[in-house]
Amino acid sequence: MTGKAKPKKHTAKEIAAKVDAATTSRGGGKLGLADRSGLEKGGHAKFECPHCKITAPDVKSMQIHHDARHPKIPFDESKLNDLHASFVVDPAKPKPGVRGSFKK
Repeated sequence: MTGKAKPKKHTAKEIAAKVDAATTSRGGGKLGLADRSGLEKGGHAKFECPHCKITAPDVKSMQIHHDARHPKIPFDESKLNDLHASFVVDPAKPKPGVRGSFKK
């Protein structure tokens, strides 16, 4: 007698991972746009290039950008615009990665 095709079942771990992925906001898309842009003291765009106004999360990334895009101008860390210094922290602002729904 030949073997029958056994139905494949999903494990509880796999189902829990799918539910978590579907209900947790990772900060992407339309809802995370304000956070990524740095306008409301977003967590990602801290420094702004004084020459082209592009944003970067840290000094090292800004130095890499500066060496690639502005090689004739010497890099000066003191000329960078710190976007976080000009905004007051709002503790009620939702953070990325916060569980958005408990719907299953």
